[in-house]
Amino acid sequence: MNIGTRLRFILLVILLVIVAGAGGYYHIYEGEAPLLDCFYMTVISLTSVGYGEVLPVTGNPRAEIFTMLLITFGLGIIMYGISTLTAIIVEGEVSGMLRRRQMEKRIAKLHGHYIVCGGGQTGRYVLEELLANREPAVLIEQDEARIDLCRELGEILYIQGDATDDQNLVTCGIEQARGIVVALPSDKDTLYVTMTARMLNPRARIISRMSDPKLEPKLRKAGANSVVSPNFIGGLRMASELIRPTAVSFLDQMLRTKSQTLRINEVVVSQGSSLAGRTIAQSNLKGRFGLLILGIRRPGEPEIVFNPPAGTLLAAQDTLVVMGEVDSIAKVQAVAAEKAPAPSPQDSLSTS
Repeated sequence: MNIGTRLRFILLVILLVIVAGAGGYYHIYEGEAPLLDCFYMTVISLTSVGYGEVLPVTGNPRAEIFTMLLITFGLGIIMYGISTLTAIIVEGEVSGMLRRRQMEKRIAKLHGHYIVCGGGQTGRYVLEELLANREPAVLIEQDEARIDLCRELGEILYIQGDATDDQNLVTCGIEQARGIVVALPSDKDTLYVTMTARMLNPRARIISRMSDPKLEPKLRKAGANSVVSPNFIGGLRMASELIRPTAVSFLDQMLRTKSQTLRINEVVVSQGSSLAGRTIAQSNLKGRFGLLILGIRRPGEPEIVFNPPAGTLLAAQDTLVVMGEVDSIAKVQAVAAEKAPAPSPQDSLSTS
């Protein structure tokens, strides 16, 4: 039973006891006693304030018996309700409920954000990288201790609950999310959440974690765009440490250094962008933003062109793999998404 339900239940029980007591007095006196006096008599009896009787209880056997029963049972219910309310307030559950509602309102305003299901070791590293890239993210985690560990990374939005509950995905804004990472410890839960997320958002990019390699075909059929095996990634890392330790050290320092936020990211050239129709040299991304273009993926072509020459012409829908500061990458992404201003009539006349 959640906090809101407990509060409503306690208040309802207290109200029912008071109404039942007032109704009992009203019935005993056959409707001749004022209804307000019946409620007043009930309240002073349950609270034991010691005020005088407003109804002639003494000398009336029915009223005396009813009052004793009301005090015996009703007072116990009232005291239980008050103690429970006090415990909720002292434990901070009310403030926690208000904080969760405020967080849910902030989540409801998000669009194009990322959702991370599971705040374990894998999910925590995913959150850390999203925060480093200043990407909006929402965590779904049931274990409060794991949430506290994730909150040490910085200010995060989260929903405490089970990721397999469809309502939690909806609360996190799955319909408006750009992508979702499913990093749950159970492969069965991962499969279920992957399928549910794909049904709720056909456009989102879904990355699923798996322990059993045999599950990969099912995860892809369920809607995962990519499937990641920690064992496979760990094996590649160990081999890389063995063969090319300096290159691995370079990547580690790039990702873990606190003095700067150098990252490898992608920039999509939109239709009508000022970058479209220019060569890499003409775009001057290195001089203007300090970005290195590591590769280009053309639309419809699976292969990436690595280390493209400066004379390579950029076209609409090209995806550029770049390396640079996070802020600079964000600026270039904005430039690539903007449409180039249309030429003015004077420009047209001058060119003609």
